[in-house]
Amino acid sequence: MKVIFIGDIVGSMGREMVIDYLSRLKRKYQADVIIANGENAASGRGITKAIYHDLLHAGVDVITMGNHTWDQKEIFDFIDEVDYLIRPANFSEQAPGKGMTTITKNGVTLSVINLHGRTFLPPHDDPFTKADELVEEALNLSPLVFVDFHAEATSEKIAMGWHLDGKASVVVGTHTHVQTADDRILPGGTAYLTDAGMTGPYDEILGMRKEDVLYRFHTNLPTRFEVPKKGRPQLNGLFVELDDKTGKALKIERIRINEDHPFIN
Repeated sequence: MKVIFIGDIVGSMGREMVIDYLSRLKRKYQADVIIANGENAASGRGITKAIYHDLLHAGVDVITMGNHTWDQKEIFDFIDEVDYLIRPANFSEQAPGKGMTTITKNGVTLSVINLHGRTFLPPHDDPFTKADELVEEALNLSPLVFVDFHAEATSEKIAMGWHLDGKASVVVGTHTHVQTADDRILPGGTAYLTDAGMTGPYDEILGMRKEDVLYRFHTNLPTRFEVPKKGRPQLNGLFVELDDKTGKALKIERIRINEDHPFIN
């Protein structure tokens, strides 16, 4: 199975990049499954039902979330009704939604798991224990398991990679919006990348207007960060090829598209 993962989609510019490039990326990589992190898709804060359906219509198969899961209050009205939107599995057991879903393409099933880190972020249940629980459950269905670990600290993300090496097919980090250059296949066969990067404004700071962020750094005063709707966009992500029988990764390649790094078919 060939899988493309799209890093945190931020605002309308990020959504437009997915719409503009996804079909071309699918052709280039002959991808079977498209996964995207959508926790910033609605103006940088959460996701709406309309955006969920727009992304699926554009070709995304599964959408993962993160610390902004609940920012759009309407999510409480639809998250339990949709099949391919998952939130971090180690949120409270009383939280609506689910932390894992499966998708089958060409007779091959892939389980997708979403987890949330605890270092420098609000405390949630232990993601490592929850990872063990869900990966074991997923492996009863198929050897192919994809994990989006939404976390702040690189050390925590790397720890999850090693923790799941040989168990999960892929462990990719999200949340920090800066693509790392440590893509590798770990000794047990797990494809790993500390952060996939973001999809949205290119000339801003983590997708937010740089003037707002700079003001906050200069003054340490409260400032509302806004996502610009115009400017140069970018798309960042990851491509992996997995062995259908063993679940082990055969190939990993970072995806980076912007004006300085144009798409090459």
